Amino acid sequence: MLTRYGFLGSIKLLISLVYTKIFYPKARLIRLPFDVRNKRHIKIGSGFTSGVGCRIEAFPIDPAFKTCIEIGENVQINDYVHIGAVGSIKIGKNVLMASKIYISDHNHGSYDEEISDHPMSLPLDRKAICKPVVIGDNVWIGESVCILPGVTIGDGCVLGALSVVNKSIPAYSIAVGSPAKVVKQFDFEQNKWIKI
Repeated sequence: MLTRYGFLGSIKLLISLVYTKIFYPKARLIRLPFDVRNKRHIKIGSGFTSGVGCRIEAFPIDPAFKTCIEIGENVQINDYVHIGAVGSIKIGKNVLMASKIYISDHNHGSYDEEISDHPMSLPLDRKAICKPVVIGDNVWIGESVCILPGVTIGDGCVLGALSVVNKSIPAYSIAVGSPAKVVKQFDFEQNKWIKI
């Protein structure tokens, strides 16, 4: 460990390991600092691993919501991932996330054609609008991806770095860009990725 992380890095890792075993005994490793807000509304599966500076926060808009954020088994999120929910975010098993990812199920205000908030109103005074986010199993999310409210990402997907995902992505797809578009899908008969 000393040769891989150095003396100070090894001390930090040891402190994080002790913290993990005390506060999240089912987790593999939570690197500090780690900010969790409203832990009672967050369910983290076994084998969870985090990088430094991660923030997971749940502020339910409906008291009936017992769990706003549900993270499956063997999920690994890297440095500075931010996940925020007021309704429902579900992350499947064996999901791998790079760094600086943002996932949210809510927005301050409505900006569609039927119900719109006035641009002169204060953003904090606008009603929180919530649409659930679902991320399937075995998903790989690249660096600095932004996943917006109402999105479902199917099993086995890959989201390219810097993508902004504002629409659902079907299972076994590779999506890239801003907004994210599907560029490949896995063909199980040919056993390979096919360009769209």
